[in-house]
Amino acid sequence: MSLRSILIADDEESIRHVLTVLLTDRGYSVRAVSNGEEALQELAAREYDALVTDVRMPKLSGLELVPRALAIAPELTILVMSAYGSHELALEAMKAGAYDYLGKPFRPDEVLLVLRKAEERERLRAQNRLLRRELDRSGAGADLVATGPSMREVMRVVQKAAPTKATVLITGESGTGKEQVARALHQLSSRAERQFVAINCASLPPQLIESELFGHVKGAFTGAQSSRRGLFEEADGGTLLLDEIGDLPAPLQSSLLRVLQEGEIRRVGESRGVKVDVRVLASTHSDLGTAVAQGRFREDLFYRLNVVGIHLPPLRERPEEIAPLAARFLERHALRLGVAPRPLSLAALERLERHAWPGNVRELENALERALVLGEGAEIEPDALPDAIAQSSAAGRAPPAPIEGDLSVKRAQRALEAELIRRALERTGGNRSRAAELLELSPRALLYKIRDYGLE
Repeated sequence: MSLRSILIADDEESIRHVLTVLLTDRGYSVRAVSNGEEALQELAAREYDALVTDVRMPKLSGLELVPRALAIAPELTILVMSAYGSHELALEAMKAGAYDYLGKPFRPDEVLLVLRKAEERERLRAQNRLLRRELDRSGAGADLVATGPSMREVMRVVQKAAPTKATVLITGESGTGKEQVARALHQLSSRAERQFVAINCASLPPQLIESELFGHVKGAFTGAQSSRRGLFEEADGGTLLLDEIGDLPAPLQSSLLRVLQEGEIRRVGESRGVKVDVRVLASTHSDLGTAVAQGRFREDLFYRLNVVGIHLPPLRERPEEIAPLAARFLERHALRLGVAPRPLSLAALERLERHAWPGNVRELENALERALVLGEGAEIEPDALPDAIAQSSAAGRAPPAPIEGDLSVKRAQRALEAELIRRALERTGGNRSRAAELLELSPRALLYKIRDYGLE
């Protein structure tokens, strides 16, 4: 998405002139006004993609302008400019909803860089809105939340891969939502109106898997009293998910490879093949690379499945997504159980965010369903959570890894501080005011540290 129409609000004529010339030369449609009241009149009269405003202006300051501008145009991207000594006001404006700020005096390339970053953010937001609408419409991906950078990357790959016929290998720990990703890939494809079929390769005895996948003819083996279609034929025209593909027996790995290469299956006990049009997805919690190295999984099949790879990070690495996931689960299960929906108390949410989540998203959902049944009062408190979660504490978390070969306490403290700031910025999507609150720093102190550590 491009920010093609830009409104500039600044009481300095020279700034208005410089920005107008710079942005017009780059193809933007620009209009400039000298104060906040004129900016509000413009926003009410015309549509703009972005507003670039000074924080100090007569009649109506930029700090006052930001929330009023967003009330008129909620999707407006706002950049604030601040002279030396007024960065605190710029941070306050960001807290009120501005996207970023520029320090005065600024270089032309700085202005263009910030605008490009804003355009990229708007493009990603538009893509995510479209993807979310599609997933909500279909009911797929209900447990996929993309707040942090790792899951936003997952959603980006899902959106790119879904319309294609490419095989996709989805990896991640148990309970991270691999089947949800597979269903999203199906629902966002041209096959959405056809069957989505899933089989867990670890749940059936080896002697039955071939029949389940490819079907059999009458008399093919003891107990085969009639012919039966396999899952490949059931999924013809649609999508087949092979869950826990790492547990597929070696003889069937050869058969699967042939199906992927030729688009043809052969029922057990039958000599002729049957053509099928199936989009194959595979998932596993195990390391297939290691299985290949140890000779337990065919290398050619691994590469044939892993045309597109999607890795789901464990929930403990994306704590920013616990709150929105919890809200979704509580709403869903309150409706299903027929009980009044109740929010989490701050204390309960804190316990959830401290827990290590060995069972990932599935464990979180089960814990919250239990809490709805056992909890009392207007909010869900820690005592309604399973003991392992209710008793979670910061002390139970792993300490930061030591710096190899370096015993300097000062350097270790700086490295840890820089890492915490980086994580806070990632968790808040770059919102420095919210990051400062998480870090328990003043916005000014955070700004200095960001510059000091080169995290801008």
